[in-house]
Amino acid sequence: MSEEPTSWARMVARSELAEPLPRRWAHTQGVADRAGRLEGVLGQKTRLLICAALLHDVGYAPRLAATGFHPLDGAQFLRDVHGADDQLTRLVANHSFALFEAEERGLREVLEAEFPLLEDQLLVDALVWCDMTTTPDGSPTTAEARVAEILGRYGAESVVGRFIRRASPQIFAAVERVEAALAAQPK
Repeated sequence: MSEEPTSWARMVARSELAEPLPRRWAHTQGVADRAGRLEGVLGQKTRLLICAALLHDVGYAPRLAATGFHPLDGAQFLRDVHGADDQLTRLVANHSFALFEAEERGLREVLEAEFPLLEDQLLVDALVWCDMTTTPDGSPTTAEARVAEILGRYGAESVVGRFIRRASPQIFAAVERVEAALAAQPK
């Protein structure tokens, strides 16, 4: 990772997602665009957020699917293959309340042991906001519409459906906290 971090993250995400999963790549680019809007809230942490936004779904790449749980597969790939920063891998591993889904998949202990949650609540919330207010095609949306879309795509009783129903109160709260921080910024 010798080049500028956001350029590196964009290159890695593009190389893993653009061809095999173009819609996932579109979502990723939209999430990164949303991250760029948070500089007034996060300051110097914005670069880390943009990198995490670009890489949050890299674990969906078919060649990286070791466990089938994309936050864990992506974080392990970034750590083991690219020597990525600890904060970055922990953000990717835990994005959008992934611990709930890890629990549904019997992987919570593995995720917690390898990639403990970050204590920086605003940074964690910021990635949730970016991810959960971006459609699969990369356009802005509301968190409520995004959760409904996920439920519709996967079904309420699927692993992802059970996870998103459990996580939705925390998702909505994180989005509200970020939107309050954005609203408090000088115009």
